Amino acid sequence: MTTTFRALLGATALCAAGSVAAAQDPVTLTIATVNNGDMIRMQQMTGAFTEANPNITLEWVTLEENVLRERVTTDIATNGGQYDVLTIGTYEVPIWAAQEWLTPLSDLPEDYDVDDLVPAVRDALSVDDTLYAAPFYAESAMVMYRTDLAEAAGVTISDNPTWTEITAAAEAMTDRDAEIYGICLRGKPGWGENMAFLTAMSNSYGARWFDTEWTPQFDSPEWQATLTDYLTLMNEYGPPGASSNGFNENLSLFQQGKCGMWIDATVAASFVTDPEDSTVADSVGFAQFPNKDGVDNHGNWLWAWNLAIPASSQKQDAAKAFVAWATSKEYTDMVAEAEGWRAAPPGTRTSLYENPAYQEAAPFAAMTLESINAAETQKASVQDIPYTGGQFVAIPEFQGIGTQVGQTFSAALAGQMSAEDALAAAQSTTAREMARAGYPK
Repeated sequence: MTTTFRALLGATALCAAGSVAAAQDPVTLTIATVNNGDMIRMQQMTGAFTEANPNITLEWVTLEENVLRERVTTDIATNGGQYDVLTIGTYEVPIWAAQEWLTPLSDLPEDYDVDDLVPAVRDALSVDDTLYAAPFYAESAMVMYRTDLAEAAGVTISDNPTWTEITAAAEAMTDRDAEIYGICLRGKPGWGENMAFLTAMSNSYGARWFDTEWTPQFDSPEWQATLTDYLTLMNEYGPPGASSNGFNENLSLFQQGKCGMWIDATVAASFVTDPEDSTVADSVGFAQFPNKDGVDNHGNWLWAWNLAIPASSQKQDAAKAFVAWATSKEYTDMVAEAEGWRAAPPGTRTSLYENPAYQEAAPFAAMTLESINAAETQKASVQDIPYTGGQFVAIPEFQGIGTQVGQTFSAALAGQMSAEDALAAAQSTTAREMARAGYPK
């Protein structure tokens, strides 16, 4: 560990390291991040870091999820060096680490306590036991629902619901005259938008992207059932314009009281139960991601938004200091002190879920951890598969293929084609691109 890095790490403990940092040369870190609530909160909290490190200036590039992925992928693949810290997902970390595009985080300070990271999350961000990204927050997926609407409609949502149960509840809670929609799901195209949800849903239906010979399976009855039921749910009980709705749009709809149910990332729980932003904060229940009747697989995904340092950055020491600070236990404590324990970044640290104050403030804590621990990323389908990943296929080609298929399925949701035509197009597109990439390898 370099002397400079040791000096900068004082920020991790939020200590008064300004006098040490001030002796260093001025540094500007360019940080690419996603425009979701937790990351925006992080930007608002960085005064403690810059106060302890007055020589470091933070420059933010905040982007919508699909745009962020496109720009950081292009930059790192071309060794562009535009960014010093990247916000990337669980999908990219092992693939980019294997390409030697990321800086190993093997020299984080002892008080960072790497062993406190939730094992499933730490393993997902490591290659050969070396950590290549630090998790800012982690998530699985679950059902969030209006308990008041469910009660008024006379329906019960169990802790481990089936899709049959979810469909019946969506029908019962829909009141289009009152602009209340029984269910809100992702429709915006993108491998990490609608295809994250639909891949998880397909897993719960017993489907798979590829068989063991890497042949696409969109012509299977399981995928036919998945897409048909998804379109039925959204067309009959979903909001208008759903093909444009991603995580942020559905979050807003739920907070406004317009969704009976929303099945999405567990990280949303703190936002839908925040009385300052959510009109339904006091009437939200939680359940596991549904499964299809007769299929023993709830389709839980595992995802983390992480901070990583591209190997091309010329400001490694300062970047490591920032990453260590932003993903530390001390940062979590600082958020809790400022905004309450419910707002603490979830899913990354075991100590958070052992904290009685967090357990009391976050009624979703136990369900979140249960969902994360239940994720089967090594074998996401009940059928035999040649790939890993929960809501994605962990191969480099998936980013492009998943986006193309996502565009096709979004077009079906918008009424531009039938489910049958969308599945046929997905089968053709995926087979062509996989052959072009040389699969099976």
